[in-house]
Amino acid sequence: MFQQPKNINTAFRQIRIFTLVIIIGCLFLSGFVFFKSQQLSASLQQKVYILANGKVLEALLTDRRENLTVEAKDHIATFHQNFFTLDPDEKVIRANTTKALYLADFSAKRQYDNLRESNYYSNIISGNISQEIHTDSVQVDLSQEPYYFRYYGKQVLTRTGSIVTRQLITEGNLRTVSRSEHNPHGFLIENWKTLENQDIHIQTR
Repeated sequence: MFQQPKNINTAFRQIRIFTLVIIIGCLFLSGFVFFKSQQLSASLQQKVYILANGKVLEALLTDRRENLTVEAKDHIATFHQNFFTLDPDEKVIRANTTKALYLADFSAKRQYDNLRESNYYSNIISGNISQEIHTDSVQVDLSQEPYYFRYYGKQVLTRTGSIVTRQLITEGNLRTVSRSEHNPHGFLIENWKTLENQDIHIQTR
């Protein structure tokens, strides 16, 4: 007579425990799914997809301070690459120097004007001279803005009868500006000047 109520109480207790375990499991699973979805959403927001030459490239969004040194050095190297890479073609010279002048202030324009007035570019064209530059190193002091830098590189001038290698050392400051199509790193070179530009090797062709 008392066995049946006892069995009913035991069954009810088991059902209650089982239901409680199911509810806790569902809550745990829901929390885990919510956490992983938030994590996935945050990681997707850090990715940028760029379309370049018909190909989709993936880029990661980071704080600028993390890549400040790399961007500053690349800006300086790109400026020197454009300013000093010359071929005996007026259009090539104009195109390269125009790209360079977007990355610097009037100090670079002043050096460009001095070279043009001294017929440097005309001599490049008339003498069929090709000039290229190789970056050795770039030193940047990021302790305070504007950032001081010093550039070390080698100019190689290929003439009809010889190949001349020159040591090039320049210095200047970097100021932070807005990024643009012509200035993707968002820096501007100021007070740029040449410290050394002398022949170190001449090879006869």
